[in-house]
Amino acid sequence: MAHPSAPRPTLLRRWFPHPLLSLTLTLIWLLLINAVSVGGLLVGLTLGIAIPRLTGGFWPDRPGIRNYRRIFSYLLLVMWDIAVANLQVARIILFRPLASLHTRWVCVPLALTSPEGIAVFAGTITMTPGTVSCDLAADGKSLLVHCLDAPDPEAAVRDMKERYESRLLEIFP
Repeated sequence: MAHPSAPRPTLLRRWFPHPLLSLTLTLIWLLLINAVSVGGLLVGLTLGIAIPRLTGGFWPDRPGIRNYRRIFSYLLLVMWDIAVANLQVARIILFRPLASLHTRWVCVPLALTSPEGIAVFAGTITMTPGTVSCDLAADGKSLLVHCLDAPDPEAAVRDMKERYESRLLEIFP
């Protein structure tokens, strides 16, 4: 609920509270129907306008972003790591005996405090093959992660924190 003294949103902001989402929904609709037509575009635009407006009351405030330029480099790093981890996991599955794996649960203490930053960190860990984030502590200060092969659990935690969390701390407050 907006504060009573808050300025009223402009007409454009009322119709398009989340313009990027509206555009994305319209494009996804056109991709789903696999055709570009006036009717398809009108349905896509209708969905792109209606869904954000109808769900607007459920949206939290926009996340604070400290450094937008770091987002692009973070995405490139994650895409690279996903590709490399896919090859590593394929090699493990195809050529390593099961008895030689060091599967472990590790607890990653969090320096991140924003819910969005923690969600991106947990999602990054899960998207990278060989690791899965499984649980967030009730106090939000640690993340339970399963590692397919982690001979040194401290090194695995250190790697996740240095590679991902340190960069996310530069993006999220």
